[in-house]
Amino acid sequence: MRIITLTTDFGLKDPYVAQMKAVILRICPEAKIVDITHEVEPQNIMQAAFLLKVTYHWFPENSIHVVVVDPGVGTARRPIVIRTRRYWFVGPDNGVLYPAAASDGIKATYEITKKFWKPSHTFHGRDIFAPTAAYIAKGGKLNIILREIPLNTIVKLEISKPKIRAGVIEGLILHSDNFGNLITNIREEDLANIGIKVGDLLQLSFKDKSIKIPFLKTFGDVSRGKTLCFIDSYGHLEIAVNMGSARQVLGLKPGDKITLTKFS
Repeated sequence: MRIITLTTDFGLKDPYVAQMKAVILRICPEAKIVDITHEVEPQNIMQAAFLLKVTYHWFPENSIHVVVVDPGVGTARRPIVIRTRRYWFVGPDNGVLYPAAASDGIKATYEITKKFWKPSHTFHGRDIFAPTAAYIAKGGKLNIILREIPLNTIVKLEISKPKIRAGVIEGLILHSDNFGNLITNIREEDLANIGIKVGDLLQLSFKDKSIKIPFLKTFGDVSRGKTLCFIDSYGHLEIAVNMGSARQVLGLKPGDKITLTKFS
């Protein structure tokens, strides 16, 4: 049994995810399919890359990770496979696979050359990526479907890093989870670099607003409905409202910029 994971921006209203799974199971009935998420913001490559990077390494070795967040579908962008030390990554050559693959150590990069059937112009998830992942899972001969390409020819996306200057951190919202918590690209060491520690009161600025927010350990350190920030299970700074939605209260979403300073 081989695990194939799926990460897309398709949502679950339409049959797109089911069609990808149907294709996989038709080629490799013994595959175990795991959904990472299908709720990536539409066309948000950075968000998808982040979610893959914080998740892929929890899976058993030789799992195959398929990502379809593909605003360039049907254009000249290539369909690719990346083989790393422990995993396989399948998806479009738009950088979405690169942060996770690079963190595991890239061994080889390939262009998908075999078409299992005539692909549509707009649904390569079903017509190229899903069957390729299933073929790999089934143990097919790779030289039939893949052509090795130089690593320096693929798109290399980097997860945005915060800018730190004179006691100020300029960050970015990477993801908003189902609870409305806002995950930023600011890490614990970034806060330490400007002398911020648990218990401090911070100044959070975004758009045309500025609020005071405590830096604490967890939701329950403030009363219901109060805003706070803390280091989450990814090791990133997260902005939240206890028993509420920071996304709704603050009006922030993935891609929005924030500025953080220590309040004095």
